[in-house]
Amino acid sequence: MYGSLALGQQYSSLGSQPILCGSIPGLVPKQLRFCRNYIEIMPSVAEGVKLGIQECQHQFRGRRWNCTTIKDNLAIFGPVLDKGCKQEWVATRESAFVHAIASAGVAFAVTRSCAEGTSTMCGCDSHHKGPPGEGWKWGGCSEDAEFGVLVSREFADARENRPDARSAMNRHNNEAGRTTILDHMHLRCKCHGLSGSCEVKTCWWAQPDFRMLGDYLKDKYDSASEMVVEKHRESRGWVETLRVKYAFFKHPTERDLVYYEGSPNFCEPNPETGSFGTRDRVCNVSSHGIEGCDLLCCGRGHNTRTEKRKEKCHCIFHWCCYVSCQECVRVYDVHTCK
Repeated sequence: MYGSLALGQQYSSLGSQPILCGSIPGLVPKQLRFCRNYIEIMPSVAEGVKLGIQECQHQFRGRRWNCTTIKDNLAIFGPVLDKGCKQEWVATRESAFVHAIASAGVAFAVTRSCAEGTSTMCGCDSHHKGPPGEGWKWGGCSEDAEFGVLVSREFADARENRPDARSAMNRHNNEAGRTTILDHMHLRCKCHGLSGSCEVKTCWWAQPDFRMLGDYLKDKYDSASEMVVEKHRESRGWVETLRVKYAFFKHPTERDLVYYEGSPNFCEPNPETGSFGTRDRVCNVSSHGIEGCDLLCCGRGHNTRTEKRKEKCHCIFHWCCYVSCQECVRVYDVHTCK
């Protein structure tokens, strides 16, 4: 729809303002030009990366790898996970999820910023307004997710132009994350009428809740497709492509995540793989799942200590209208990996 982000040069002069584009680690020249030319939406891009990493940490909060090796800044689209990490780490299914959720976060945050009117470069979406439905009419500000996706694609994919397997994997997973937003756009409505009768509803095109996107991409992580690297001789030299490893499995679609290297076990600290290990991590002693002390602690066992916490208790509602509470001290058992 937009073709490219050639929206005019009126923002190029803003590159002289102190956003410090050059201080963002690992950005390639195309990303730096994007930052300087479209500086007005860069805060939303940065917010989107942080949103994606926070969601990653939520989704993996009970697993051996809990997304703590990721910096919550724009370096995610620079040397992704490269701080002391070798090549095998950046081709795992964990890396696939990080690329997908961060790319989705950028598209999501930019789209939301446009709808809120914080940028003069974009606004509401007028392309999806067709005939009204029964009992409702178009209104509000439909969110222009296609613009957000375009921004994410222009910025996140800027460095993925090498003819190697890693770039092919990153481009695929970036796009899978962005496609998730477009697939889950929906009508959001507000009722009008006497006493909330909802005689008429005003509806607009809206993004899903980001937690729902995180849940969806976490399912894609669990079912990610393992690939193998193939090399081809072309006029420009050797080119690497990805092929599904097991031919009898379903071929991954553009909505699936892909990877081509196995993951470390993340049990012990290892600077070569970016693993912090699981020592001193809080575990669930009553669970047999991955967050349980047996699996999370990798068979090393766990320690138990008591912890006192102050909490509100014996709360009473007073008419009208406030709540008064006492403060109680409660003792909890806390289990941590050896």
